[in-house]
Amino acid sequence: MNILLMGLPGAGKGTQSEQIANDYLVVHIATGDIFRQAIKEETPLGLEAKRYTDHGNLVPDEITNGLVRERLSQEDVKANGFMLDGYPRTIQQAKALSENMDSLGSKIDAVIYIDVDPEVLKARLSGRISCGNCGATYHKLYNPPKVEDTCDACGAHEFYQREDDKPEKVAHRINLQMESIQPILEYYEELGLLHRVNGDDSIDQVYNNIRKILG
Repeated sequence: MNILLMGLPGAGKGTQSEQIANDYLVVHIATGDIFRQAIKEETPLGLEAKRYTDHGNLVPDEITNGLVRERLSQEDVKANGFMLDGYPRTIQQAKALSENMDSLGSKIDAVIYIDVDPEVLKARLSGRISCGNCGATYHKLYNPPKVEDTCDACGAHEFYQREDDKPEKVAHRINLQMESIQPILEYYEELGLLHRVNGDDSIDQVYNNIRKILG
């Protein structure tokens, strides 16, 4: 079974991917892991990718697509199938993946999109705060300190928010990803592979719905 798991930041892909990998015994492939492994092994494409990552630049599609194809052609994936997490990120990558699957004599069985209202995601991601004294982390909505403005761990009263968790930064990130993911979803919908799962449900209910899709 070959699965693509998709969703915006904060949709819950990490939690669901763990359960899918455990129950269906597919190989969980995250793009970041592919990069790190190829760079560590100093493969030709890994060295190419390193030239970009060392300078904080995005790795071009052709290199990313090549690294993914290399990983999908390995024996553990051929034997067990895969779950791709974090790829494709562009419509060009989605089309390249289809071509690579054809060349490998395989196919995508299902594309699962965990669909969560963007405003809910913004609240989830922008609610994280940390204690300025000991670093303990909380969430304003889902895991606040037991006593308001008081750290459970050390009793300090000063909290801070990471720069990339601030509401305006979170909103910008979500909006950008919404723009980039929409053409990909439309592409897989046209191929009859897309399944939307309501990510506003409980974690268990989301997983139950995913299991119904996967059979």
